[in-house]
Amino acid sequence: MVATPIGNLADITRRARDVLAGVDLIACEDTRRTGRLLAALGVANRLVAYHDHNAARALPRLLPVLERGGSAALASDAGTPLISDPGYRLVGAALDAGVEVVAVPGPSSVVAALSVSGMPTDRFAFIGFLPPRGGARRDALAGLAALDMTAVLFEAPRRLAATLADLAATLGDRPLAIARELTKRHEEVRRGRLCALAERAAAAPPPKGEIVLVLGPPERPAPADRATRAGELADAKLIDDKLGAALGAMTARDAARCVAAETGVSRRSVYARAVALAGARAPRGGGGPARR
Repeated sequence: MVATPIGNLADITRRARDVLAGVDLIACEDTRRTGRLLAALGVANRLVAYHDHNAARALPRLLPVLERGGSAALASDAGTPLISDPGYRLVGAALDAGVEVVAVPGPSSVVAALSVSGMPTDRFAFIGFLPPRGGARRDALAGLAALDMTAVLFEAPRRLAATLADLAATLGDRPLAIARELTKRHEEVRRGRLCALAERAAAAPPPKGEIVLVLGPPERPAPADRATRAGELADAKLIDDKLGAALGAMTARDAARCVAAETGVSRRSVYARAVALAGARAPRGGGGPARR
């Protein structure tokens, strides 16, 4: 299992290069992409495509090489194999056949994003990509809400705004880091609150590059602090300011959920205020119904 750079070619390890040069064949997701990596490393070797769509056909070609005592490397397009790719099938089949499986560790976008996020790292869950729509997406979001730890997700740039809005609506406000283009020239990490980052994403064009989201666990104040915290944050102007920002990106109900989660104030009272603010923003006159 050979980890390859997620962007910066200098992250390749000497061991990874030696293994890629010395095995009998290399199984990879995209032979063109891995071919470019080998060319940059000055390595020539046999490449065999192995991905989601051909795993069942490729296994019978790969296993005999291993069973005869040969060697093979599995490389993903970028990062550590088996993290959000189909390599586990090959590993399982190799282990069932009595073949030794060895890790050649290295770059991983999951660990890279987590390490710079500022979120708790003692316990975390890797979620990968959320289902794009429907019941499967709702179930995945509900599962996230039940997690009491940091969560790491992947997302496509064009779906970022929708995903942040769904996370905010389901989970309320939480700390979030958005890592984009890790190790590359335009690397960027934005840190902040989920609701504010959701609003910002909704107002901007889709970003470019690969994105990793690191979502902090639920924040639960100590019981002795609840009354004091709620009292301090119940100031009407502060609630209005937070609702005003949230209403730019989501409905009154979702905005109230975020602000109530952040401040500890009753969701019912925050929702009532959100409805009033949303009504005050609605256009008047004969322009037709307000957009929601």
